[in-house]
Amino acid sequence: MAKAFDLTQWARPEMLALAPYTSARDTFTATTGKYTFLDANENPNASAVNRYPDPNQLALKKKIGALRACSVNQLLIGNGSDEILDLLFRAFCTPNKDNVILMPPTYGMYAVLANINGVGIKEVPLTADFQLKTDEILAAVDSNTKAIFFCSPNNPSGNVFKTSDITALLNGFDGLVVIDEAYIDFTDRLGWLSQLDNYPNLVVTQTLSKAFGLAGLRLGIAIAHPSIIKLLHTIKPPYNINTLSQQQAIEVLSDIEKVNRQIAALLAERNRVAAYLNELDWVETVFPSDANFLLIRVDDANKRYDALLAQKVVVRNRSKQTNCENTLRISIGTPVENNELMAACNTISL
Repeated sequence: MAKAFDLTQWARPEMLALAPYTSARDTFTATTGKYTFLDANENPNASAVNRYPDPNQLALKKKIGALRACSVNQLLIGNGSDEILDLLFRAFCTPNKDNVILMPPTYGMYAVLANINGVGIKEVPLTADFQLKTDEILAAVDSNTKAIFFCSPNNPSGNVFKTSDITALLNGFDGLVVIDEAYIDFTDRLGWLSQLDNYPNLVVTQTLSKAFGLAGLRLGIAIAHPSIIKLLHTIKPPYNINTLSQQQAIEVLSDIEKVNRQIAALLAERNRVAAYLNELDWVETVFPSDANFLLIRVDDANKRYDALLAQKVVVRNRSKQTNCENTLRISIGTPVENNELMAACNTISL
């Protein structure tokens, strides 16, 4: 039986009452036939981009819907996942009153966006092996807690969270549970899209930046109950996704076999790099990864980071994150780039 979720009890009243801006392309939506467009104050001189983009990104949503087995009215496309996350804060969290729960170490933009929007933060750190403390998270919920945010696979640790723990959060909390699946295409574990019908308070965010290689386009995806998506559409900017980004994304999504080949190659490289790093004396732990990166614990992260940088190999020092003392996060590159990483590591001695 599906869980009940009353949007009017969780969204900000002023957002529910908001009348959205109606663009020219919202007013007239015909896609067939020849028309003379004199409705949007556009430059009439034809080029690839002289007309405003589709504000609803319908063609792109159909591609994504087919890929993720969801309907168009369950989809919101944002200018990167960060825009989607920001819209969630604005739609559901009243500034200087409401709070959200975060589980560090986690994606840093959750806290940044909470602070920008004047939303309180409650932190329940992950365990030493980067799993959820479900009982403590639910105990932290109060009457002003509107959402729980986390990513699975997690960034920076790379692991997925236990299904039983996430299910406990979905059953135990009536507000929004936002699961960021930016790295879901790099794991063989099931994501949470199949549970949307059972949990209308669930919001899954994904991205075309990672597995699909479109980081420069800034295309994030929210998949949720149609009522949540409709509210987010009400408050999003009218033309938040430009024409060229929509066209390029459609082109990439039209060749999923190529994407899958690239993912398979990357996963093979992840295994190769992990095996190599495990043999280095100054690497203490290579954490299991379901993402396109590896988190490693070393003897001295600052020293090893500087040594790699001296060899012109740039990694990420994550040592200031909770439970991440002396850790480096290494993205998996091409075989050539990974060979360059290994060559640089070979120059580093105890």
